[in-house]
Amino acid sequence: MKTATQLIHSIPVDELTGAISVPIYQTSTFVQESPGINKGFEFSRANNPTRKVLENIICNLEEGYAGFAFASGMAAIDAVLKLLKSGDEILTVDDTYGGIFQMFHHMIERFGIKVNFTDTSNIDNISAAITPRTRFIWLESPTNPTLKISDIKSVSKIARQHDILLVVDNTLCTPLLQQPIPMGADIVIHSASKYLAGHTDVIAGLVVVNTKPLADQLRFNQNISGSILSPFEAWLTIRGIETLYLRLEKQCSNAMAIATWLATHPAVDKVFYPGLDTHKNHHIARKQQKLYGALVSFSLKNDNIKSAIRIVNATRLFKLAESFGGVKSMLDHPATMTHRNIPEDFRKKAGLQDSCIRLSIGIEDAEDLINDLKQALDKLNQPSSGKQITVLQ
Repeated sequence: MKTATQLIHSIPVDELTGAISVPIYQTSTFVQESPGINKGFEFSRANNPTRKVLENIICNLEEGYAGFAFASGMAAIDAVLKLLKSGDEILTVDDTYGGIFQMFHHMIERFGIKVNFTDTSNIDNISAAITPRTRFIWLESPTNPTLKISDIKSVSKIARQHDILLVVDNTLCTPLLQQPIPMGADIVIHSASKYLAGHTDVIAGLVVVNTKPLADQLRFNQNISGSILSPFEAWLTIRGIETLYLRLEKQCSNAMAIATWLATHPAVDKVFYPGLDTHKNHHIARKQQKLYGALVSFSLKNDNIKSAIRIVNATRLFKLAESFGGVKSMLDHPATMTHRNIPEDFRKKAGLQDSCIRLSIGIEDAEDLINDLKQALDKLNQPSSGKQITVLQ
């Protein structure tokens, strides 16, 4: 089957009633015929029919062994990190999401797990950074917000040689654009709050693993910690996945048009989008992604925070908000919003400039979105209103 057909028909009809929409099993526990004899469900913390459908859907889409649904993307990451022990090390991308940086830098290291940050878009950096204690290579590809691309298949070969697990955050691509497990990844993570659910109304996280031993360990971690996705949020995510193909196709088309236009604007210094042939690893993105995604970032020639804030405050269609992946276009200033807790020197070393603006491209008309950005960028040539701009640090 083609992708669009496979996606729709990966969502089952309810066997009990024939309901074409997956039922919401809003129950905490299940009646048993006799101790240990049940219909496959005992207590919703351990397993729930609605959540199970979502877990099976993401597992099938990622071509993995088992899937797990968590209360948030960060809860999913937390469960994966609990596969490690004190003394282990993680090798991860330098341009990591702000929340993950905080978890790595302020929490995981307190438990004796060392995190080594490096630019994984250069394969030589990975080989040089591996130590005898490295247990995870942790990729985000593309990264957020500078959209660096790592060669997943090549990194997986290095990981195999050193008996290291490869973890890939696939949030920006979803399994429709990229499937890391067939390329050699062991664990795939999603913030399902983004493109999978797709309507900025859900907080959810998903994990897919490629082996039974990993599934057993992760199932234990999830059940013991209780970081589960509720039946209602699972149902909303399933409903969002039904339209994922249509949404992403339009969003990616819009993103390419906007990135191409931004690259011609005189106020723009750099455009970060793997679909442009000027992108450092465009050739890798072309090889491992079906489309180039719906996130676009750019920096200004006048590289300062106040110029960036002036632009993000001036858009009309793009809504200023954290997160991405919804049907409405949004924008974010990472240095003062999603990434403000990352030290300035660390941000800049990773290539995140003060003026960087991240665009989450929605399903509106591309021309309208371009016109909105144009009128906002034009504000740079106009006298300041004199309104005080507060910069959070």
